[in-house]
Amino acid sequence: MSLQGSRWPEYQSIATFSAVVDDKSMRRFTQRIAVGLAILAPQTMAATLPKKIGSCSETFVKEINYRLYSTGVNGVLAGIPGSGSSITFTNGGFQVSYETVAAIHRSRPDDKVRVCLTFIPDCSQARPGDQRGRIYKTTNLRTRESWQLPDSQHSCGGA
Repeated sequence: MSLQGSRWPEYQSIATFSAVVDDKSMRRFTQRIAVGLAILAPQTMAATLPKKIGSCSETFVKEINYRLYSTGVNGVLAGIPGSGSSITFTNGGFQVSYETVAAIHRSRPDDKVRVCLTFIPDCSQARPGDQRGRIYKTTNLRTRESWQLPDSQHSCGGA
């Protein structure tokens, strides 16, 4: 590919080229890229799970499911209604209930949620690394509905 006839030969390097582009244009271009990325991939902006009781972070719904699954005759994995609810967030967070939580099932993938840590169990007697049983209050920012559930079916040291 020849660059003859284009303006590129005037610029011997990217540094020279960028010096010709004014700062205001570059700022506008950078802002448009940032807005585009925020629209296309909101999940990448999800915060990590809160670590201290009373602290909150915002993330997005990844999946809404029933607690238990069964494989049908066609080999497709399907949730079992009435087995409880589970929800997964884009930051790796997870909540589960033995009861069906209607507010979870009214949520949709990509809904923005606020997750607040409300309880940390004493895991001093559990095997190292077992941190299950944290309880989070989650509010769906679209529906304004909230629920409070643990991150596991069992607390640390349990089954």
